[in-house]
Amino acid sequence: MPIDILMPALSPTMEKGNLAKWLKKEGEAVKPGDVIAEIETDKATMEVEAADEGVIAKILVPEGTTDVPVNERIAVLASEGEDVKAAASAAAKAATAAPAPAPKPAPVSEPRAQPAAAPRQALPEPAPAAPPPAQQRLNGGGANRIFASPLARRLAKDSGIDLARVQGTGPHGRIVARDVEAARSGARPSVAAAAIATTPAPAPVQLPSDDKIRALFEPGSYDVVPHDNIRKVIARRITDAKLTIPHFYLAVDCGVDQLLAAREEINGAAPRDKDGNPAYKLSINDFVIKALALALQKVPDANVTWTDGGMLRHRHSDIGVAVSIKGGLITPIVRNAEMKSLSVISNEMRDLASRARTRRLKPEEYQGGTSAVSNLGMYGVKEFAAIINPPHATLLAVGASEERAVVRKGVVTVATQMTTTLSTDHRAVDGALAAELMAAFKGFIENPVMMVV
Repeated sequence: MPIDILMPALSPTMEKGNLAKWLKKEGEAVKPGDVIAEIETDKATMEVEAADEGVIAKILVPEGTTDVPVNERIAVLASEGEDVKAAASAAAKAATAAPAPAPKPAPVSEPRAQPAAAPRQALPEPAPAAPPPAQQRLNGGGANRIFASPLARRLAKDSGIDLARVQGTGPHGRIVARDVEAARSGARPSVAAAAIATTPAPAPVQLPSDDKIRALFEPGSYDVVPHDNIRKVIARRITDAKLTIPHFYLAVDCGVDQLLAAREEINGAAPRDKDGNPAYKLSINDFVIKALALALQKVPDANVTWTDGGMLRHRHSDIGVAVSIKGGLITPIVRNAEMKSLSVISNEMRDLASRARTRRLKPEEYQGGTSAVSNLGMYGVKEFAAIINPPHATLLAVGASEERAVVRKGVVTVATQMTTTLSTDHRAVDGALAAELMAAFKGFIENPVMMVV
């Protein structure tokens, strides 16, 4: 029986992907673990591995196709002993006989007119879907395949976990990384997690139509630049974060004269290779990452993530760092930052940022984290407040270091100051606790020697 190859969900936010390249051709044999295609997600270009053994009978979605929905058939695999030509012919007929896709809805601001006599016909309720093969297998059905993401398969293999015993909570019952992590820790997937893929999104706020907005400007005075996948995902996630997370903000000025002196001394003492290149070159941001990581350890009640079922109090400080990429931004994570030296953080961050800009990060390198840093100081921005990136409960916005007049013991003097603003999820961290966290951060920044003892 032919085996469908589906567009995988390679990240929690992925709804569609671009099929960038096929690495296997029709008629080629594949086995589990073989890389068969490259998929562009909202964050990175990722390799897709075969989950079954067989011969690629038919490629249904050619490379270069954009906006392919998750779980759509992209190819068909003929299993061992099966007639490849027959499988290809059957796949082609099935694709031709498939119902035409529903027309795209009109823009939010231009709702289609609906018959007054038949409102239910205009908004039909979807019929309940049949259980996916992975779910049938787990529930004792006759399906022989288990649907799991490549990352989940690797994690399960490394941990010695039988995927047949793992309950999938991804789209259509697909087993994803969090399910393997839950199985490894002995936890059962929550009902809320299992319902993520099926819970309908809240109705969007009615906004002015594209035509109404364009009417405000003179025709020919602008160019229309279509949104790419990254910008669409950023827009949706930021809107959701701002609407669902109750933000409040705390700003603190930090003196950085000692930090700048320590940075210069440490960089000057860095060992060099035969070509004269230093082993590391610390930036102010490296100190900020380390200081925030240590502050979260000092104030552990702020190193948390809000969930409806309970607060997740994290043992380590995994600090995300906003990196600008073409068309948007991404937040690679420095894991266990409180345990790493400044030089290790610096080199690791340089590597992460470089691979982020070429869209070569792995999902585990930008998903999760306990807090984050966004630094716009290099652009001369004095201060700003950022929107929290879920699942974080805090985000530290860092402004430029600049000389300012300050009063010390009644005397006006000049000092180098840096304004930092903490965005906080009020559900997880209250005002006094956030202030305690900022005081701890300020203490480490103004006394950088405390970061190396």
